[in-house]
Amino acid sequence: MRYQFISVLMSVLVAGSILTAHSEEGIEKTADKVSVDYLEMELKSIDGGSLRLSDFSGKVVLIVNTASKCGFVGQYEGLERLYRKYGEQGFVVIGFPCNDFKNQEPGSDSEILQFCQSNYDVTFPMMSKIHVKKEEDQHPLYEYLTTGSPFPGEITWNFNKFLLDRKGKVIGRFDTRTDPEDKQVIEAIETALR
Repeated sequence: MRYQFISVLMSVLVAGSILTAHSEEGIEKTADKVSVDYLEMELKSIDGGSLRLSDFSGKVVLIVNTASKCGFVGQYEGLERLYRKYGEQGFVVIGFPCNDFKNQEPGSDSEILQFCQSNYDVTFPMMSKIHVKKEEDQHPLYEYLTTGSPFPGEITWNFNKFLLDRKGKVIGRFDTRTDPEDKQVIEAIETALR
């Protein structure tokens, strides 16, 4: 009887370790797949072109959902200053306009681009308008950022920010109220650029 119990216990432990090893392997494969998928998904730029996040491989990237009629629209100035200050070191800001919060980005892509360039002299890449909220037919990039990245959670408002390292891994997230030139954002960018 004791031998049977030990034999059954050993079988359960061995099966459990195989299951755990298999599950961990599956998680790693899934994480790699998600990681590759989000870096390779085609994104439409605001001027009609297309690109992928992998096009910025080797760069530190700050992804920001933006809106022209938002009370935080002045953050465009700080984002542009960061882009100009650190651009030559391999840093890029990518703006993703969205109209998900109180209709604060109602314009067309060409109107958004005109607004950003004429009011804030934006030169960093801007993408075509997308949805960043789950309830609004969320873009797959933002689905990954809000559920699959190390910093999950719904987009709370315009000007949420995600920082990616040179390999495309999400290494930081900053909410709307965190100014782009806040000390913690600058420290994170400078650390990632080293």
